[in-house]
Amino acid sequence: MISATNAAKTFGALIEHVRTDRAEYIVERGGAPAVRIVPAAANRCTATDLVHLLKSMARADESFLKAVETGISSANRPRVPDNRWGS
Repeated sequence: MISATNAAKTFGALIEHVRTDRAEYIVERGGAPAVRIVPAAANRCTATDLVHLLKSMARADESFLKAVETGISSANRPRVPDNRWGS
């Protein structure tokens, strides 16, 4: 535990200690715990995490997959104007 006064006086060093050493502090005010300072959670996803996520998801039904393929092939079809030489 660290007092609010001491935390305020050494805030820069306290944050650096939390960031580099993954330390946690409980700041007390008036002798009672007031807040906790902890490292920010890392929002990272590895390829393994992605594989596990994809395996855990429900598989789309065949009619949906066919509709998506039809939409993609329609959107990717080149558009040629009726009269290529007109403006």
